[in-house]
Amino acid sequence: MQAPDTTPLIHWTEQGEPRSARWHSEAGMPPPKKVVVAEDTTNADTAYRLACEGTALLWRGDFQNARQLLQALARRADHKHGKGKKKVAKVPATPTEAFHLHRQAQSQRARTLAMLLIPFDPGYVIPLRRAPDVHLACNEAYGRGDDAFVISLRELQGLIGAHEWRKTGVEIPALGARIHPHYGVFSPVRGEYVQLVADTPLPRGAEALAFDIGAGTGVLSAVLARRGVRHVVATDMDRRALSCARDNIARLGLDEQVELLEADLFPPGRAALVVCNPPWVPARPGSSIEHAVYDPDSRMLKGFLAGLKEHLADGGEGWLILSDLAEHLGLRPRAQLLEWIDQAGLKVLGRQDVRPVHPRASDASDPLHAARSAEVTSLWRLGAA
Repeated sequence: MQAPDTTPLIHWTEQGEPRSARWHSEAGMPPPKKVVVAEDTTNADTAYRLACEGTALLWRGDFQNARQLLQALARRADHKHGKGKKKVAKVPATPTEAFHLHRQAQSQRARTLAMLLIPFDPGYVIPLRRAPDVHLACNEAYGRGDDAFVISLRELQGLIGAHEWRKTGVEIPALGARIHPHYGVFSPVRGEYVQLVADTPLPRGAEALAFDIGAGTGVLSAVLARRGVRHVVATDMDRRALSCARDNIARLGLDEQVELLEADLFPPGRAALVVCNPPWVPARPGSSIEHAVYDPDSRMLKGFLAGLKEHLADGGEGWLILSDLAEHLGLRPRAQLLEWIDQAGLKVLGRQDVRPVHPRASDASDPLHAARSAEVTSLWRLGAA
């Protein structure tokens, strides 16, 4: 018996005829229940009201006009959530409340802006005037596309931006080279944690074998290989991440040193060095790429600590690279982290700290500025107790 088709569909009426198409959302948003056709004459205030009410606008006008409308919707959404207002509606009493209010506002803004939709014909063709050629960017992100579908313009812009990131790459001083992030894989724009791995002395025996848990773009594996580690085994559960890491390792000519495995946390065996840069904030991610930042209930962090001892060679070290932003937000106290380390039969051998230098750390208008300005990123050197 053939399994039922569970592909989500979006339905609307156009020129008096019912129509439908496949719905695509990387964030896992369900297809809008109400859809109206919009074009160049659609007023921005009307569009914003409909979007706030949950009515999606399927664009049939000029593509560049759709981009301008999205910018107009973003300005209205930002004004509603406090940017540009003289008075904020609610002042959070604690950093934790500030975080939850900020995430709630982000989620509401994202839902509203996702209501402007773009149609695709088979072959990743946008059937609109002045539409860009995005088939290469779509192929990179989604694979081969043989049917029509509808996505939000905001997601499409993210896809185009990711394509440009992939072409240009990110300069990594510790490598003296560029890392090229793929769509859906978090870019290593915060170089301080990479530099920590580049500068911390390697433990004895690490030149022979090291593990990189959660490879992502492959940047930490590349740094370890460039430091002289002869064999790095890197793992990840995300196939996009594995593909991205494989591409970067090949670009850098490190294929002979770095082995990539699809695995949940650890590969088989023990190593003198096990490195992990887990998501830093224990909260629910809102999209696939946010899994690199948000980790519900600190699943990956706890899993790494719980399994580290049995994957360390005698005298080996586990390097946990972790921001303390969650502590400043009141989401995970330092005592909780130390308790997990102790419960896992581990001890702290040392710690290297660095202050982040990304723009948000000094942006006083950021709702989480108090926590970000106090943030420290640390490399915890852990060994068996």
